Amino acid sequence: MSVRSKVIEAIQQIAREQHVTLPALSDDLSLHETGFDSLAFAILVARLEDETGVDPFTISEDAAFPATVGDFVRAYENVPA
Repeated sequence: MSVRSKVIEAIQQIAREQHVTLPALSDDLSLHETGFDSLAFAILVARLEDETGVDPFTISEDAAFPATVGDFVRAYENVPA
């Protein structure tokens, strides 16, 4: 399973668990528009760290939180091996 698929699947699973109705996910969708609150994003990052073994937002001192779904996916795709 690709990194993109893992991230999208995790977003969809957390949306179900948190009773969030997601809009259609696209790379240019603002993370704000997903309907996730700070708890849902914290769960998402923690779950992806469990699954992938990395948290791209803590491995770099200058990491910024992404603005769109595409930015979020790329943060995980671009983690150095």
